[in-house]
This record gives sequence, C-alpha cells and structure tokens, in this order.
Amino acid sequence: MTGGTDRLYDLLPVIHRRRDAELGYPLRALLAVIDEQVGIVEADIEQLYENWFIETCEEWVVPYIGSLINYHAAAETGAKPDAGTSGAAARSRLLIPRREVANTIGNRQRKGTLRLLEELAAEIAGWPARAVEFYRLLGVTQSLNHLRLNRGRTTDLRWGDALDRLGGAFDALEHTVDVRRINSHHRQGRYNIPSVGVFVWRLKVYSVTRTPASWLEDAAPHAYTFSVLGNDAPLYTGRGTMAAARRGELHFPQSIRRRRLEEGLAAYYGGGKSLQIWTGTPAQPVPAEQIVVADLTDWHYRPQRGQVAVDPVLGRIAFPPGQVLRRSVSVAYHYAFSDDIGGGEYERTLAHPPDAKIYRVGGAAGLPTINDALTQWAADHPAYAIVEIDDGRLYVEQVSVDLGPNQRLELRAANHQRPILRLLDWQTDRPNALSVSGEAGSRFILDGLLVTGRGMVVHGDLAHVVIRHSTLVPGSSLYPSGQPRRPSDASLELLDTTARVTIERSILGPIRVNEEDIRTDPVVMEISDSIVDATDPGDVALAAGDEELRAWAALRMVRTTVFGQLRVHEMDRLENSIVMGRIDVGRRQTGCVRFSYVTHGSRTPRRYHCQPDLVDEAVELRVRNGELSPDEAHELQEEERRRVRPQFNGVRYGAPTYCQLADDCAPEITRGADDESEMGVFHDLYQPQREANLQARLDDYVPIGMEAGIIHSS
Repeated sequence: MTGGTDRLYDLLPVIHRRRDAELGYPLRALLAVIDEQVGIVEADIEQLYENWFIETCEEWVVPYIGSLINYHAAAETGAKPDAGTSGAAARSRLLIPRREVANTIGNRQRKGTLRLLEELAAEIAGWPARAVEFYRLLGVTQSLNHLRLNRGRTTDLRWGDALDRLGGAFDALEHTVDVRRINSHHRQGRYNIPSVGVFVWRLKVYSVTRTPASWLEDAAPHAYTFSVLGNDAPLYTGRGTMAAARRGELHFPQSIRRRRLEEGLAAYYGGGKSLQIWTGTPAQPVPAEQIVVADLTDWHYRPQRGQVAVDPVLGRIAFPPGQVLRRSVSVAYHYAFSDDIGGGEYERTLAHPPDAKIYRVGGAAGLPTINDALTQWAADHPAYAIVEIDDGRLYVEQVSVDLGPNQRLELRAANHQRPILRLLDWQTDRPNALSVSGEAGSRFILDGLLVTGRGMVVHGDLAHVVIRHSTLVPGSSLYPSGQPRRPSDASLELLDTTARVTIERSILGPIRVNEEDIRTDPVVMEISDSIVDATDPGDVALAAGDEELRAWAALRMVRTTVFGQLRVHEMDRLENSIVMGRIDVGRRQTGCVRFSYVTHGSRTPRRYHCQPDLVDEAVELRVRNGELSPDEAHELQEEERRRVRPQFNGVRYGAPTYCQLADDCAPEITRGADDESEMGVFHDLYQPQREANLQARLDDYVPIGMEAGIIHSS
C-alpha cells in the first residue's frame, strides 16, 4: 500500500468532495474501506514478484521453487503439517531449508566431495560436521616404495594425543575392518571400505564473559572452578575461534582436551578466545606464559610459584599452595548445552514499552546493586518498571519485592548477559529466598537470571508471575561432582497466593504450592519448554508443602521434561512431555494427556497416544489374538516398558548433555511427539527431522560406491 486511506478520495473532483462534506463524509468513509482493500491487493502483487526468487520468497513458496529443480523433502521426516498448526512454520523451515534449495544446483555439480557433505550438514541440519572416509583408517599392508602417511597408523601406547582422539572425528589410528553398514538402522558399523562417517556436533556453545570463579575452600585453599556454582564443567572451544575452513579440532564446538590445550595454548587462551583468567583488583589478566595445563582430578598437582594450573576437562584452576590470594579471581570461558533455555548469553526477545521506567544495574553507568535499583523503584512507585542488569557479574544480595495494586515489575538481564544472583543465609529465624509479594492486579517477571543458594517465594494477591529464560538451580547449589547440596529445597514456593504462574524456557528444581484456604480456585500454572528437576525420579517435583498431598493447582504443561513426581489437583493438559516419575491427579474428569511419556501406575486424565500405554496395548492385542500366553505377555510387557523408558545422556544439572535423549533411546520417545519430533524439553529442535533429512541428502551426494552415516559427536 503506497498511500493513505484518502488516496482514492483525493482523486475525486472538488465538487463531489464538497457535496460529500455537506452530507457528513459518507463517500469518504466508503472510499477509505475500498482504498484499504486496494492496498492489500497492491501489496500482494508486489509480493508475487518477490516470490519469484528463492532469496526473497515467502516460506510457503520454498517447496514449490524446490519442486522446479526436482527437490523433495525426505520421506522419513513425516508428513508436512498444515499451515495453521502450531509450529508448522518452524518445522517447514527444517524440512525444506531455503539455503539448501538455493544451493541445490551448485551442490549437484560438486557431488562426491567430502567438503560438500560437511556443508550439507550446516545447510540442512544447522550442525557443524566433519566427513571422514573410514577406508583411510583401515589397517593395510603398504608398499615400502609407496608409503601413504595419511593412512591409519599402528597404535603406539606412548602417543597419548592419538589415544585421546580414538573413536572420534579426528582419530588417526588404524582399525580392523567392520563389515556392518554405516547407515544400518540396527547396529551401525564404521570402519569399512565403502563407509563415510559424517560426525556432527549438536550441542551449542555459549560464552560466559567475566564472571567470578568459585573458590573450593573445602577441597584446597588454592582450588577454584570456572563454574560460579562450584561444579566441574568441561570447557569448550569458543565460537569466535571457529574458522570457515573447518579442519582441525580448533574449528569445531567440542570440549577442549588437556593435550590439545597444552599444544595450542596461544590459540585457546586470551582475549576473545576460548578462555581467560583475571586476578586482582583492578583485575589483571593472567599472561599465557603463566598458564600450565594439568590433571586436577584430585587436586594433587601443585603448580610452581608464578604459575596457574588449568584443567579444561574438569573446568578447574589451581594456584601455587604458598600463594595467598587476597584478591578476586574472575574468568571467561565457554560451555555447551542443547538449546537456549535457562539463563545464558544468547539472543532473547525483550520488550521496551514506552510507559515503563527503566532502572539499570551494573555496566558502566548502572547502579551498583539490585537493591539500590529496588530502593529507587519503591521511592518512585511507577506503575510499570524494569530493573535491567547490564553485565554478567555475581550479585550476592537479599532481594525482596513488594508490589502495590496493579503495579508491574520486571527483573531481567540485558540481552546477551547472564547475571548470577546468589542468595545466602542472611537471617537465621526466617527463609532467605527471593521474596515476591503483591496486592491485587500486580505482576512480576523474572527474565534471564541464574539464581543459586535459595529459591523463590511468591505470596499475596498477585495477578501473574512469569519466570522466563531463567535458572533456579535444582538443589539450590552444587557439589563439585554435580550432586545437589540440598535436593529437597524448593526452587519455587507459592504461599497462599492467587497468582497465575507462567514458566517458559527455564530450569527449576522442585515446586511447592502451600494453600491454607482451598475454597478459592486452584492456582493456574503453565509450564512450557522447560525442565523441572527434583534431582531424582522418586522425589516430588510438584506437590503441596506436605509432599504427600496434591498441590492446589491446575497444571498445563507442554514440551517439558520432569525428573520427579507430579501431584496436582487438576491437569488441564500434558503434551509432548516426559515425566520421569509418577503422576497423581485428583480431578481426572477434565483435561487430557497426549503424546507424552507417563510412568506406569500414574493417575491422570484420559490419555491419548502416550507411552508406555501404546506398547501395553500392542501386547494385549497379541494376547487377544492368541499369540501369547498370560505369562509370556507379562514378561514381554515388562520388557517393552523398560525399552521405551526414556534414556538420557545426562541427568544432572550442569552437564553439557543434561536432558539430551541418548542415541539408544527408543524411537517411540525420540519420534513420539504429535509432529514426530522428540518428546520433552528439546522438542522444538526437531532433531529427528533434521537427521532424517540430512541422511537422505547424504545418500544423494555421497561419492559413487560409498555409503554415508551420521555419527553424533555431541
């Protein structure tokens, strides 16, 4: 639309416009409606021209342009969802990537090259990849007159670096032949003449910029960890280090090995690289000449004076025993995780309403503490306020928020920042949690923070509480091993509140709902794309204050992974989720559980297409058909239930593979959602569709006579 709503009206002769003015402008109103529709038609015509080109066309046009060059989506990715269904646009972009359609003709001209296979992984699945021809690693007898030094070498037990890389994408040792096919759906083989392995890295790498290191005084007076929580966490290659020509380990988002860091310290350590350490006030960077790489597993290694020992595998730091550190230690490093959930330095959508008063904390010009900002906010008493933290520092404070009627407050991190709020034992006679209270109509939002030490308590007549892109550490804090220090501590506690609670893309520990007066309506709780972790499936993840009682809450949960039991009054909806603990719902007449894993023996509303219900029904059908006896059916049923029980690569918060489904997890789980994606918190990554689409393309572009298979490096 190129003009205003009076564009057609202005084309009329003046005499008609005067007559229309005398009658109260009825003609002007009519032409305004017509002009609006003309604008829509003009915009559609302009878009039709844009739809001729793959670079500018709308998303729904991409498959049609692809069909012109005989491009088709892989059959194993499932049926394409209707345009109006939830997540259809995101899934369509993964099934038929615009970038791959645009490069199809050029890719066909380069068919059979290893570099093309690596680029296909980036174009189709969005994963960094490295292609390896396994016949080059087979143990063969070579002619002394024609030695090929790039072939697999015999194993030398003194060659520690090569042994570290054994079985990975950078393996250089020779292997005996493996006759199994690399693209087999049953048991994948590797080292065969026609096999090409495409190693893919699925984990994403996230930066941590200038955050305090954690002092482990219980372990040793000179012991520190990169993680501010005090747990062991491997360090990863920074995104800024990865080059376009991905050939060496430095160019891939993988964990840093000790020997690799020692050999290439200059490439990994320093400003803008994978890791760096500062000491003193003001902070001064530790020179690379003082860094030594060591195994700090039991803290036995003692660096010499003037040295700082670093263990990238455990994420540990050790200073000389005789050196008294009276100054702070801060670090920058990179860690890995599957997706953008919990607090992190990644892109988030932040609203900036014009009527909101913003109080900035940290950074160059912000207030020094969160409480300073809250004090100003309480004095100004605005209707809508935002307290935004502009850096990733550690804030050790006692935070309490008291909202007035219809008042709204948002406590959030700035974009690409991950501030840490540590709540300590300030008082001995009452809880020390992040306290939020409010009167009727008030609203509170927590966005982008990592909260440790204690949880969050909500009480009062608030209308709405939102926890978004935040981490309330399960177990409050962690031991170096990753075990929770206080597994029974609630991350979120609701005390006699009517607030509606919304949790989005966050990680929490147990949730407790304490209601003394159940004559009111249940608390409405909505959880999506999140993790609720009671640290053990046998513990309670959501219940009343007395864990034996059901929470007075109406729960709606989608695309969520739960470690622990759920005990609620009502469950409006449970969809595309995994609950690794029994569910006990009081009111079963309403609500629905669909496309989810529900532990056997749970009491829920009606279920549809859930596991292990489907495998139980399959066994019962065989019994009715006379194929199995009751004893055989019982044994097979138990075996099938164990088979479809979700398997994870990591179940402890802080691990890079936390909540990532394992490769040997049953396909009923990895493709058990309503759109054939995986159940649980990482549903929207659409990893089964990515992998199926990539495998189909690899089969099209693999060198003649070869077979390609996908191998998960992370």
